[in-house]
Amino acid sequence: MRRNLLSIVFLLSSPIVLLAQEDLLKELEKSTPPETDYAFQTFKGTRLVNGQTVETKAKNTLEFIFAHRFGAINSGAYEAFGLDHAYVRYGLEYGITDRLGIGIGRNSVDKITDSYLRYKVLRQSKGARNFPFTMTAYANFSYKASPQTGVETIDRLAYVGQLLIARKFSPRLSLQLMPTIVHRNAVIQSTENNNQVAVGVGGRIKLTKSVAFTTEYYYRVNPHTGTTNYNSLGVGIDIETGGHVFQIVLTNTLGLTERAFITETNEKFFDGGIHIGFNVTRTFQLKKK
Repeated sequence: MRRNLLSIVFLLSSPIVLLAQEDLLKELEKSTPPETDYAFQTFKGTRLVNGQTVETKAKNTLEFIFAHRFGAINSGAYEAFGLDHAYVRYGLEYGITDRLGIGIGRNSVDKITDSYLRYKVLRQSKGARNFPFTMTAYANFSYKASPQTGVETIDRLAYVGQLLIARKFSPRLSLQLMPTIVHRNAVIQSTENNNQVAVGVGGRIKLTKSVAFTTEYYYRVNPHTGTTNYNSLGVGIDIETGGHVFQIVLTNTLGLTERAFITETNEKFFDGGIHIGFNVTRTFQLKKK
């Protein structure tokens, strides 16, 4: 009899207990502050094709960057369709903080040495704080050392300022806008402007877990009427291999700094002025977290 009474009491009290637990969970949810989730890996690396992405290196992380471009495909069979020629840039980028990085590099084209700073100003987020995009400020300084008769040191200098604005729409799709200004101290006034404004657009579509398609295009807003240069276009395939990111690219420019591929591209992509190339990056953690 006692056992039967206990069973009846348990059955009658179960709904009350469940309701009490549900109310308690609701109260706990109300008392727990909502978290902010930031977009992660909008792009896999700091390079889209030739240009930059919004990504910054983590604090105390060093990235080695090696970029290679062959000659133009339309150079013909005698030049092995460009494979007989090689142009490279090698560089390092260091994460001072998770949002601030500094870099330096050397480009064999025109013997250009460049250095830069990047800072992630805003981050795409949802949850407690909703913000629609990530924005990184980028500033580059370059020095062209190639021999030029009668050109002073100051005439070899160029400066670049960029805002990199990107949104990760889904785990597979990210798009980026790149308003840019390039200032060169000395140019041929009959064909070039000292200040070149450009707007870049680009994106990344993830095809598999480790493979993605990337592209970028820079439109020059105010080209000189006498210019012999063209807008820069590039497409690539990113392959993630552990600590490496390997990019196979097709582009109409040899220059691997902003001053070069935005203002000094002298070949047309759809006329066969295409350079096959690749970018390789390797990341090293210098200090334990």
